[in-house]
Amino acid sequence: MAQSLPTDYKLRARDFPVGAQMLFVAFGALVLVPLLTGLDPNVALFTAGVGTLIYQVLTKFQIPIFLGSSFAFIAPVMLSMQRYGMAATLGGLASVGVMYMLFAFIIKAKGTAFLKRYLPHIVTGPVIMVIGLILAPVGVYMAMGKTGDGAKVLYPENQAMIISMISLAVTVLVAIKGKGILKLIPILCGIIAGYAVSLAMGIVDFAPVAAAPWFKLPNFVTPTFSLEAILIIMPVAIAPIIEHIGSILAIGSVTGKNYIDKPGVHRSLMGDGVATTLAGCLGGPPLTTYAEVTGAVSLIKIYNPALMTWASITAIGLAFIGKLGALLQTIPAPVMGGIMLLLFGAIMVVGLNSLVQDGQDLMKPRNMVIVALIVVLGMGKMSFSFWGIHLEGIGLAGVAGVLLNALLPRDRVETES
Repeated sequence: MAQSLPTDYKLRARDFPVGAQMLFVAFGALVLVPLLTGLDPNVALFTAGVGTLIYQVLTKFQIPIFLGSSFAFIAPVMLSMQRYGMAATLGGLASVGVMYMLFAFIIKAKGTAFLKRYLPHIVTGPVIMVIGLILAPVGVYMAMGKTGDGAKVLYPENQAMIISMISLAVTVLVAIKGKGILKLIPILCGIIAGYAVSLAMGIVDFAPVAAAPWFKLPNFVTPTFSLEAILIIMPVAIAPIIEHIGSILAIGSVTGKNYIDKPGVHRSLMGDGVATTLAGCLGGPPLTTYAEVTGAVSLIKIYNPALMTWASITAIGLAFIGKLGALLQTIPAPVMGGIMLLLFGAIMVVGLNSLVQDGQDLMKPRNMVIVALIVVLGMGKMSFSFWGIHLEGIGLAGVAGVLLNALLPRDRVETES
């Protein structure tokens, strides 16, 4: 086994603190997704740790990347939870990993060129925008002290607004003005600030923490497989697949290595897919490569992939601390709501930015039709059923975008290129 490891992979005990720091960088985002969607944060920690180890094995321990909870699936997970329950939702999330694996096989056979043809920025950009826009009301409601659907008031509005705006302000200030390691953890800083204000206001209930044991198995949940839940969640996987390739290019530019060719982006996507399927089968959110950790790697300039092994081991260890999960669940909704205002808006901007960077003329009839229909179908609560298959929201937007891009005639210049 040792002979098969790359020369720059060195698992040394002295590197444990640096590796654990990588988890600290990812921690805020990693636990935020399960806290928003109703999944168990301890399970998310466990699946992120085990998933990253699986990823390392399948990429031959060559890429210094950590896998954490994906934000792209928050909206469909919330919708699926409301309609079909947790078990069916987890089945849908496990199927996302299968889709990643399928695309990994296609990339190995055909290369990455087909992605640019069938999943260009003119499709994925608007789909990412829809994800952020659909989630926007959830953030607003929680920032105002209500449940995510706005149906129930949890905290007085004035009190909630103070907490949420402080959380938001700290997150923004750290993201813009932060230096060194602080700049990489704005979400975590915002949560800490909002939580501190909540403590001062006396709205945090520590009873669940006192009742929770120190050592506890994560609340693993077995999935069931429902076609309806799968069809709500599966189309969203289109955007993370594209982003995955971008992440591999990004970490390659940091380390000065070409991971697209060696070990190969198909291996990387396969590792993400297997890890995501395992996460769904255990009760965790889909996994994705974390840009925060890539930023930390570029900051400390230590490119040893074994750091991610230590981060994974740390995540798995923390997953069995029952009081940690209970403590995370005491965070009041307005704290999360303030951060979500920025987070969901940022998701929309990421989609918009991909269109800008691609340099497409959105006034061209073909481009205008694709972008307009993706956004309107996704945001307008259009639903479509045929042969027992039901599509709406992000799922409908994603499928419509792929079909429109495939069916609408292209300009002669595009066809020739």
